[in-house]
Amino acid sequence: MTDSTCKRDGTALVFDFGTKHIGIAVAEPQADLVRGLTTVPARDGKPRWDVLDPVVKEWQPACLVVGLPINMDGTPSESSAQARLFGERLAARYALTVDYADERLSTFEAVSRGALAENAHAEAAEIIGETWLNERAP
Repeated sequence: MTDSTCKRDGTALVFDFGTKHIGIAVAEPQADLVRGLTTVPARDGKPRWDVLDPVVKEWQPACLVVGLPINMDGTPSESSAQARLFGERLAARYALTVDYADERLSTFEAVSRGALAENAHAEAAEIIGETWLNERAP
């Protein structure tokens, strides 16, 4: 379900978009590794840029990946447009390619993996990153 062509040889930052919290993970495609990093506060889907900017600067990603909330039948959910708008904001702010990955049940899986409430968003971003890597596997 990836929409664009993030290069497989660079680091990607992965986002679990939410209107109050945005989870972030880092994906290293060459190592086939994804790790949850942090959660950034948001207001109405707009992140605290002063918190997000240093994360992007530190990791210097080759591209960005946003989890796309879709319904179980594969159709766009009510939140899909908001996630895409967030992706557009990221692309404009950081001048990076944004890819989208299926995030169905990522938060549910994060909780089932034992993520604590404060870590659930970063863990969900990690799961989205795993999905993204699997979708891109040769």
